[in-house]
Formats: sequence, structure tokens, C-alpha cells
Amino acid sequence: MNTQSDRPILGISMGDPAGIGPEIVIKSLADPEILNLCTPVVLGDFKILKQADFNYKILQKLVITDDLISDSSNFPKGFLLQLSSLNPDVTKLGHPTPETGRAMETYINTGVDLALSGAIDALVTGPITKTGLKLAGSPFHGHTELIAHKTGTENFAMMMAGPRLKVVLTTIHIPLSQVPGRLSSMEITRIINLTRETLITRFGIPSPRLAVAGLNPHAGEQGMFGNEEADVILPAVLQAREKGFDITGPLPPDTVFFHAVEGRFDAVICMYHDQGLIPFKLVHFRDGVNTTIGLPIIRTSVDHGTAYDIAWTGKADPTSMKEAIKMAAVQAVNQKRHGNRNGN
Repeated sequence: MNTQSDRPILGISMGDPAGIGPEIVIKSLADPEILNLCTPVVLGDFKILKQADFNYKILQKLVITDDLISDSSNFPKGFLLQLSSLNPDVTKLGHPTPETGRAMETYINTGVDLALSGAIDALVTGPITKTGLKLAGSPFHGHTELIAHKTGTENFAMMMAGPRLKVVLTTIHIPLSQVPGRLSSMEITRIINLTRETLITRFGIPSPRLAVAGLNPHAGEQGMFGNEEADVILPAVLQAREKGFDITGPLPPDTVFFHAVEGRFDAVICMYHDQGLIPFKLVHFRDGVNTTIGLPIIRTSVDHGTAYDIAWTGKADPTSMKEAIKMAAVQAVNQKRHGNRNGN
């Protein structure tokens, strides 16, 4: 897409039409800071968004189109790419349907295609549900798996990022009992390398300071509480240190996050899901952002679900969506500075 603006062009998928996605998209675009920061390309449904736009009149500022490229010459404030035409009554259901599931998957797939082609600089995704994808017949459990498959990416990871804390997960959605068996020095090394490269190219941190959390209490206490630290985690840390990385660990999990929040580390590499997400959400419950690292495109997302219980009541908090948009813009600008538009 050729433009006369230096603002990054961000695709913003609406998420599940029956959830809070449409509301937080409209509320975010009602913030002048967001529209000054980027040019939005909303991937969604006009009828659904119109219901969420009752007081803001945001849709009047967007070009409604079903063909982004042919309508991009005038380059207005932004676009709404009309990708579905659902019955607005779905907003009253409080749960996904096969139709909403197919729509949310279409928004994501279109966003990925636009990012891969260079038509947008990054993709920001609204909240969806595994149930909705399943009802639509999708084989994927969520955004990450779907986007990784569509982009042919195997080397990726989940980062939760906020102004004070960034955590990257070595294992994600598996039972806690399976975590020790899934850990390997090779996998931890992969996550370390990916985290460092992402902090440099997409967050603009030239010399990232990394911390690696141990698995066991007190990071094993010299083998008293487990051997994973010495046998699995430490070899990966030493290998990274030999390459000149600024990296510390394995550190006791009950203290490492405090030091990161205090500014000692730029990111903490965690061994399992709740080890990283409990402290992260304690600090960034409202303004946390989920960003998938390692993809050939920039993708950020809200750090919450569809919240059907408050959907379409006007109570949805757009803070996480705003932060996801801001982070996508920052990553897009930094990546352009590194001369690498699509990928680390």
C-alpha cells in the first residue's frame, strides 16, 4: 500500500462478534491518540460495529470497503474492510455460533494475508474463543496456532508484554505434570535466541538483559528440590552467555519477577504458563499485551477473552486493545528501522 503518511498501517481484527471485541475496537478508535499513532484497517462487520458505535461515530471516519487495495489511493483516516454480513442479533446471544466462528476466522486469515503482502504493517487481533473456532470447523485452538500454520512458522513463542514486565513462555498450554518432561536445553536455547532477537528488532532494545527462571523452588537449591536447573536450564544459559548474551539464571522463580519489574531485566524466560502469567497479570492485568514472537509478521493481541458476561453492556475496558495497537505500532516502526519489514 503506497501512502503519504509515515504512520504504520495496522490491521485490527474485530474478534468474536458476540463478544466485547467490537466494543473495544470502537472505544479504542475513539481515542485521538490511537488515530494519530496509526492508520487502522478494521477487519470486521459493518452491521455489528454500527451497533457498537452508537455514541462515537467512528465509522463515519472510515472508508467502508471490501477491497482494501483499490480503495487505498485517497488514504483517509482509516478503513473498515467488510468481511462478513452477520445478523446483528448475534450480539444478544452471549455465546459464539458457527457463523460467528467462521467470521472471526475470516478476519484473522485476511489480516495475515494483508500483512504477508505488505499491505499492512502489523496485525492486532481482538478476542476470540476456541469454542467459536471449533463450531466453525476450524482445526485450530486459537490465534497463535492458526497464524503460525498460515505463515508456515515453526520457530515461534508467546510473549506477554507490558511497560514494566515482559515474559516469554517455554511451554504453554500443557498440564503442569508434563512440564518437566517437555523441557530441554535445546528448546530453552531456542526461546532465549528468539526473545533476544525480538527485543532488538521489534522493541528497539540494542542489548537486551535476559533472565531465565528456574523450574523448582529456590531454583532447585543445588539439587535439593530438583535437578532440572543443573541438567537442563543451566546448559542453555551458559551457551547463550558464551555467545555474548547478557543473561542471568536459572534464578529462583519467587524473586526473578520482582527484579524484572524493578528494571534489572528486559524479559524473563519462564518454564511454564502460570509461572509467567501469574506475576504478569498481577502487574499488567488491564494493560497487558500478548504478542507472538518469531512470526514473519507482527502480531499483537489483547490479553483477555471475549467476556460474554459483559458483552454489549457498554462495560468493556478497551485498555488492553489500545496497548496492543500501540505495541504493534512500536514494533512496526522498529522493524522498519532494522530494514526488515516481514520477520525477525
